[in-house]
Amino acid sequence: MLYWNRTCECMPRDEMMKLQTERLIAAVNRVYHNVPFYREKMQARGLEPGDIRTLDDLKKLPFSYKKDLRDTYPYGMFAVPLSEIVRIHASSGTTGKQIVVGYTRKDLDTWSEVMARTLVSANVTRESFVQIAYGYGLFTGGLGAHYGAERIGASVIPASGGNTRRQIQIMADFGTTTLACTPSYALYMAEEIEEAGIKKGDLKLKSGVFGAEPWSLEMRKQIEERLGIMAIDIYGLSEIIGPGVASECSCQNGLHVQEDHFIPEIIDPETEEVLPPGSKGEIVFTTITKEGFPLIRYRTRDLSMLTYEACDCGRTTVRMEKVTGRSDDMLIIRGVNVFPSQIESVLLHIGETTPNYQLIVDRVDNLDVLEVDVEMTPSMFSDEIKQIADIERKIRKELDWVLGINAKVKLVEPKSIARSEGKAKRVIDRRKL
Repeated sequence: MLYWNRTCECMPRDEMMKLQTERLIAAVNRVYHNVPFYREKMQARGLEPGDIRTLDDLKKLPFSYKKDLRDTYPYGMFAVPLSEIVRIHASSGTTGKQIVVGYTRKDLDTWSEVMARTLVSANVTRESFVQIAYGYGLFTGGLGAHYGAERIGASVIPASGGNTRRQIQIMADFGTTTLACTPSYALYMAEEIEEAGIKKGDLKLKSGVFGAEPWSLEMRKQIEERLGIMAIDIYGLSEIIGPGVASECSCQNGLHVQEDHFIPEIIDPETEEVLPPGSKGEIVFTTITKEGFPLIRYRTRDLSMLTYEACDCGRTTVRMEKVTGRSDDMLIIRGVNVFPSQIESVLLHIGETTPNYQLIVDRVDNLDVLEVDVEMTPSMFSDEIKQIADIERKIRKELDWVLGINAKVKLVEPKSIARSEGKAKRVIDRRKL
């Protein structure tokens, strides 16, 4: 199957814009009359639903922020009576109140639909065995992928997160063809598979759908080479619907946004001005079909770019550039903007260490200092001190060129950096900012 829903995924641009306009008008009416938060925000701008007539009018509407969702915790942003909510999820965040999201039966149907499109983009068919190693429970990752795979008719293996040895045994014994998890966990699995002496050719893996954290193209190459698969980047947020908002196709040249359900914009994160196609900035989403928990112009903090050029796969939906960082994950060190993904790219490009690293930021004598701890390979650990020092200097020099600041590089023992079976924790910031 090349497409799951050819009608929507290959819709001519003028038809898509017409459909989006109709759905946007309906969504604005829904939130204005059913969500006090949006009604007050619109009234403060002198707006009524009738003022939104075209897609260009979208920029008149107020933004919504994660803080708004926390301030209205738990159900203040719901647009239907709680009796119509059939599923509740919450964000995986560890600070502050969780973001609570609700789904009507129609919302769950929409979610299954967009996830089916996502998985088909990774060549999942009725004959596939999909091992889902995203966490189940309140986190949207596991169940989102689960119902999308079931919609296609694939065999679902709901492994959930954790217990890596068991995951690998299941993979080998059950004949898993598609793996769904975070990219950092996929790389950890590859490491454990190699240590167990299992050859990638002994597995039936063909593809993987990886998301929930930014990851570099270099990491993709590592995953593909070490697992022998096609690694597809998928994108989603619990606030928008969960996984399934956008996905790469086999061309691996940008993520197709399911724009019959979600309208994307790119804004300048500082000025909040809408930027033209081809500009890099923060991606903002408006949900235009969700009933239970609709969001208008939600600021994701994810940095990306939109392109409307035709894709070789035949899909006509707008593509967003692979997210490599977040405006709120950006570290400012001595006035320089630093993203963890930049450091990851350098390490994987040099290729003489493992891809496991951690950034430690501190402030010494009023000066920011950055330490990059990188795990050695087992063979390196037995090298002479001079050889290790040479590699540290090589990494430090490359980071200096890429980042524009000096960083201390320390090669550490294999397996000394904690592994994550979910989102990897890459940064420890000890500064009191």
